[in-house]
Amino acid sequence: MNTQRYPITLLLLTISLALFAQSSDPIQAVNETSIQVGDKTIAIVGATLIDGTGKEPLPNATVIVKKNIITAVGSKKDIYVPQGAEVIDAQGLTLLPGLIDAHFHLVSDSMPAQLLQRGITSLRDPGAWIGTYEPARSMDLPLPRLYLTGPHLDGFPPAYPKNSYIVQDIVEAERIVERLVDQQASAIKVYYRLSVDLIRQVCATAHEVGIPVTAHLEIADARDAINAGLDGIEHITSFGTTLLPLQEAETYRQAMLNDNNHRRKGRYEVWNKLDTTDTRVNELAKFLIEKETFVCPTLGAFEYRLSEEKPDTLRHNGFARMLDITGYLHRKGVRMVVGSHGHISYANWGWSYQREMELMVESGIPPMQVLVGATLENARFFRIEDKLGSVEVGKQADLLLLKSNPLEDIRAMYQIHQVMLNGYWIMP
Repeated sequence: MNTQRYPITLLLLTISLALFAQSSDPIQAVNETSIQVGDKTIAIVGATLIDGTGKEPLPNATVIVKKNIITAVGSKKDIYVPQGAEVIDAQGLTLLPGLIDAHFHLVSDSMPAQLLQRGITSLRDPGAWIGTYEPARSMDLPLPRLYLTGPHLDGFPPAYPKNSYIVQDIVEAERIVERLVDQQASAIKVYYRLSVDLIRQVCATAHEVGIPVTAHLEIADARDAINAGLDGIEHITSFGTTLLPLQEAETYRQAMLNDNNHRRKGRYEVWNKLDTTDTRVNELAKFLIEKETFVCPTLGAFEYRLSEEKPDTLRHNGFARMLDITGYLHRKGVRMVVGSHGHISYANWGWSYQREMELMVESGIPPMQVLVGATLENARFFRIEDKLGSVEVGKQADLLLLKSNPLEDIRAMYQIHQVMLNGYWIMP
């Protein structure tokens, strides 16, 4: 053996294996290759760092970014700023990881670009054909990382025909998952008319290639669906039939089977009956903790406040129960993540994610834990925590600078100073 050549051969083999591992990773944003990569060394100096892990904030921190990778994190006094680095004076600012939106629905082609300006550097749309995002991608604007699921996998008649794929049997369940993965789906979303048997097949097929499955449930008992393999639950209302007595749950289920739109008011009628003192709520919490299920409550999608124009006390009280039970599940240790639902009634255009964070705090979740749910916990839900979700050495540089501290007031999340995507500053 030529010992001089051997290290080069070994190096080439290592690089080849690394490239293979990267290319075979099923969890990729569909626009990953088109996202601009930073070309500078940047030192962000003096900020209060909230790193996304839940650790105490680090005052007067320094973070070094080289191209699109975080290379150093620590106290200003301990971190060397490389010669020639672009230095950002961040005194008085708060530095966080870029926000991750677990539940976004596209209502305008320009909206993803607007969300990036609001600090959302990654999003997942759980229920739209992947081609739906082509117009947004063709606008020549910086976009967040787009993690897409493809359409809802639903039964007949679907709630949203244009955004659904009807699955009739196990063969179709397996085939559609394979086809969506071929189209770069990084997760699968099942909808509420899908049977538990079909959910099981969807989960088995998706898990074989390493991608998660999440669900909007109205009919199936969440425990049965999670036991079938679900990784996440979308909407706090998906637990309605699980928390009702069996006869009442069946009444709601039959009404839903008869008419998809029954849920519009029916879910408030359901939640008006629920209470955190009910043993079923505690049993659900224990189950979700045991199964390590992610819950994306999307409270903003159901928010209802009494006013002269909105006098419905049933909806108001039902929403109040959703807040109470969301906070209760968090206190018990259920994994909560943040999703905006796209556009919601009580948020200004483009600010639904920040409104969702406010509602989660209102439910009783401390701001620090809301921030963890918005960053590292969401990255775990997406299965991208090795790349994103926290300000740590080796992670990709998706960062957010705020003008004030959201631990003191969550409304600081509206006070965007600057956003970095992949090591590149996004200009307002």
